[in-house]
Formats: sequence, C-alpha cells, structure tokens
Amino acid sequence: MDIYRVDAPADAAAFLKRLGCDRGGVFIMAKKMETMLFAVRGLSCGAANILKQDAISVGADLALPKGTVSCDRESYDGLLMGTRRQIEALIEKEKVQPLGLKRLAESLTTFMRTPHKDVRIMGVINANDDSFYPASRFRESAAVAAIWKQVQEGADIIDIGAVSSRPGSEPVPADEELLRIVPIVDAIKREGLLSRVKFSIDSYTPEVVAYALENGFGIVNDITGLSDESIGVLAKEFGAKLVIMHMQGTPLTMQQNPTYENVVLEVDRFFEERIDRALALGLDERELILDVGIGFGKRLEHNLMLLKNLEHFGRFGCELMIGASRKSMIDRISPAPVEKRLPGTIALHLQAVRRGAEIVRCHDVGEHRQALAVYEAIERGDIL
Repeated sequence: MDIYRVDAPADAAAFLKRLGCDRGGVFIMAKKMETMLFAVRGLSCGAANILKQDAISVGADLALPKGTVSCDRESYDGLLMGTRRQIEALIEKEKVQPLGLKRLAESLTTFMRTPHKDVRIMGVINANDDSFYPASRFRESAAVAAIWKQVQEGADIIDIGAVSSRPGSEPVPADEELLRIVPIVDAIKREGLLSRVKFSIDSYTPEVVAYALENGFGIVNDITGLSDESIGVLAKEFGAKLVIMHMQGTPLTMQQNPTYENVVLEVDRFFEERIDRALALGLDERELILDVGIGFGKRLEHNLMLLKNLEHFGRFGCELMIGASRKSMIDRISPAPVEKRLPGTIALHLQAVRRGAEIVRCHDVGEHRQALAVYEAIERGDIL
C-alpha cells in the first residue's frame, strides 16, 4: 500500500475522473474538497449563536469568542469554516433566518462564483518623461518600436498612458496629454497594430479617452475608479471594457499618511459603490475589470493585505487586474533600486495569479510570459 498527498482540489477532481468515478459523483465530491474560510464581523449575540448552530448542523463550524453563549458583549466577530458544499447548505439555512443572517447569506452567495481561468499580460508604455521607471518611457517612434517588441514577447494587451501617476506627481492639462498621446495612437493605427493586440488607454481625461476609443482602443484604465462618470459613458458608447482602480487620495497626495481601519473591507465597499455606478450607466460586470491599486494610497502592510486577500474581490464577478510591477513595496521588503526589482515583481504577480488575478500589468512582458508558462505548467501537471 502506498500513499501520497494531493496538492489541490482541481488535481483530485481530475484524478477521480481517471479513476472512472461517476460524473455526478465527481461534481459532488469536488465540492467536499475545497475548504472555505470567512471572517464575519459585527454579529449580534443572537445571530452569532444561530449561525454557530446552523453551521454545525451542516458539518461546518463558526469559531467565536468565549462568552458568546451568555451574550457578554454587544457584538461578536467570528471565523466561519467549511467545505464549498457545506457553505452552500448553510446559505440555504440562513436565507430564512432573522437578525441580519439573510443578508449574510446573500453576501456568502457572491463568494460561490466560479473564477475566470485565462491569465493575460498587459504591457506598459508610458508616453511621458516622469514615470517612476525610466525604461518604460517612450515618445512617438520609440513607443511604436517598444509596442512591437511587447507584441513579439507575447503581450495580450498594451496599456498606453501619457501622464505619470507616481506618488507626488501633478496633473497634466488635457491639451498637453492629448499632444503626447495622439501621435502614438495614430501610429498604432497606421502600423496595423490594432489587429495584433488589444490596446488600453491609461487616462481619466475624457478628451484623451474619447480619442483613443475612436481609434480602436478597447479598454479604459481609469485610476480614479470612475470618479468622472463621463468615462463610463464613453466606455459604454464604444463597447470598451473599463478598469476601476482603487486609490486613496490623488497621485499628488496619496502617499501622505494613508490610513485604513480594514483595507480589504474599505476597498470592497469602494468597488461595490463604483460597480453600482457603472451598472447605472449601462455597463455590466463582464465589461468591468477591478484593480485594488497596489501603491496608490497604501502602506506596505496595506499592499500585502490586499495581495494576500485578492481572491476576496472575485465575489463581484468582474475580472481582476494586478499591477505591482517594480513598485516601491518591493524595495521595502528587500532593498533594491527600481532597475533591480524584476524578481520581486514576478514573485508578487505569480502569487496574485494564484489568488485570482486574471490580468497582470507589467513592464517586462517577455519575462512574465515565461514565468506564467512555467507556473501554468505546474498547475496543469497531472498527479500520478
């Protein structure tokens, strides 16, 4: 008799199929393999005790502080744990319970979504002179050459921006931004690049966004997260996807003592509000991409917390994008100038992919393509 450990539920499900198990049985057993954990905050005493008993009744559990049974405080936090199948059963029970548990069931339901699969690489081209990474700065003919290079290296999307959003950067007038971006957009069209790769415009200026979309761009990367609804109107008009990014403050002020009570919950509430705004404009979840905004009004601990809990934001049913390429958080973990942060960048991005990121925004397309190919080969690898 031999035994070995299986790495993940997906591997086990594939093994069950090869064993010849019934298809319906594989589906049922796969749900028993995936353990899910949820931090639940602000439960009343009654709600906490009902949820505890309901969780146990379906084979799950809820960890609560001592004294919950005797209601020794006003509210309680807990840790809910169970397999996917158990959580689904618990959701049905809580749908008819009082004390806010019906709303909790609705929230839990959003976490039952099936994640998207494909991971795409978004290359970065900056048409300005002050982006934090000098090697990403290009103008006109040099920008076109850099785009061709990223296409050849395997970029799925290329993000073009003409205004720096590094900490401390100041706004640029719309006419100056247009002056920088128009020659590149025109050259992309002239060179036939629109048929080779998807293009994203990194801007929150309506005139710039409109020009890019009129000339074949298909994504709007809005670092202000739809602060200006006209950006959403333009995305809807041209059938473009819209990136909603979280940022605390503005690029000029965002790193001046950023603070959060709970960064995951605050970014979650931001996305909820901005998604509702987008839906009101006629967009839907399939046309939205969420970016937690690594380095945009966050300290190192905030960035790490968002990366570690990135899978949480899959509950919205939108694609998730990550952009930690060569950012200063790497230097704070392992000191290195921006030119030497590629290893840290790839480590961060692969962990983000493991936690649900579907678009990786980076400066180094070829290196990321290789790293993702190796990562995906491991994830696809069969068990014996």
